[in-house]
Amino acid sequence: MQLGIRLHDTKELPFEERIADVHALGFACGHLALSKVIREFPTTDEALTPGLAMYIKNVFAKNQVDIAVLGCYLNLANPNSEQLKKAMNRYMAHVRFASWLGCGVVGTETGAPNETYSYVPECHGEEALQTFIGNLRPIVKYAEQMGVVMAIEPVWRHIVYNPGRARRVLDEIGSPNLQIILDPVNLLDISNYQDQEAIVEEAIEVLGPDVAMVHLKDYMPTEGKLEAMACGLGRMQYGTVLKFIKERKPCIHVTLENTTPENNRQARDHILELYRNV
Repeated sequence: MQLGIRLHDTKELPFEERIADVHALGFACGHLALSKVIREFPTTDEALTPGLAMYIKNVFAKNQVDIAVLGCYLNLANPNSEQLKKAMNRYMAHVRFASWLGCGVVGTETGAPNETYSYVPECHGEEALQTFIGNLRPIVKYAEQMGVVMAIEPVWRHIVYNPGRARRVLDEIGSPNLQIILDPVNLLDISNYQDQEAIVEEAIEVLGPDVAMVHLKDYMPTEGKLEAMACGLGRMQYGTVLKFIKERKPCIHVTLENTTPENNRQARDHILELYRNV
């Protein structure tokens, strides 16, 4: 397991210092959301040049940190055609940039059928799913052309909300360049979290061969919803997913989420201890 961290959860420092600090913390990889991590220069679509990619790649390589995922978490089911076009152009720019950057995957969640990217019951309907698949398809085609892997992250409050739905997306698009980011907590909701073991087991059974990377965080039921937090602070049971990693994907990138600079070492140590004993 190559354990890393979501980079915008680390101490806010100038870019090069930040990546050096990630290495000093003992992390092997990072989840890079460009605009949330790099403040020194623009990261607009037109700024994503081969030169910028090589500069970023060299900073990571110097510090022995992989770029596990290049995040582009925009709404591919936005009914506003102008906003959707901008989002799709942004995805294409990220795919192109990833090909120069040499990162693991371009990661995305799966949207909602509204302009506010908010949960509504229609998220779980067939029309929303077909809209998402239709808008994802040309991006995956471009990823094939650029030699990049797109990875979707199922989230209960989004369109692709469970393992079976994610399996449908993979099968309908039918591309080896479309894979899965598995975040067990994102499959949970206040309505189903008590079945977390069965849900994680189903995800591994249905999606396991196509899991390209894993996100880990914790949760606590609070005021009728699940509050995300750093690993070890809530109720998540990690045995099933860590066993899956150790037995089937021992060198996979795994990034921690929802940590803070104050507890990221604690979360790292908690997961590493569990992993050793699984």
